[in-house]
Amino acid sequence: MFGISFSELLLVGLVALLVLGPERLPGAARTAGLWIGRLKRSFNAIKQEVEREIGADEIRRQLHNEHILSLEQEARKILSPVQEPEKPLEPVAQNSIAPAAEAPPAVGTPTEPAPTPVASPAPHDPTLPPRAP
Repeated sequence: MFGISFSELLLVGLVALLVLGPERLPGAARTAGLWIGRLKRSFNAIKQEVEREIGADEIRRQLHNEHILSLEQEARKILSPVQEPEKPLEPVAQNSIAPAAEAPPAVGTPTEPAPTPVASPAPHDPTLPPRAP
C-alpha cells in the first residue's frame, strides 16, 4: 500500500521493542491495530459516500438531460406546423359558387357572423395588488 517492505517492517518492530519494552509492546500493537482498523473503516465510509454522491449527481444530470430533451420534443411538435410552408390554396371552380338570387338564405339562419368567444381573464397574480371587480 505504502511501499513498505518486510525488512522495513522488521526494523520498525525492533525499534518499537527497544523503546516500549516487551511488557508494553503487545498492548501498543493492539492499540495501533484498533486505530488502523478505525482509519480504514472511516476511509471506506468516506469513499462510499463520495461514490454515492457521484452516482446521485450523475442520476440528477441524466434526469435533467431527459427533461430538456422532452421539452425540445414538445417545442418541435408545437413549432412544426408553424415552420412548414403554407400550401397554396386550390382555385375554386366557378360552377361551385351559386349566385345569391338563386339560393335565398334559409329561414332562421343568422345573416350576421357569430360572435367570437371572449377569452377568460388570466388568473390573479398574488404578487399584484387586488383588482376592482
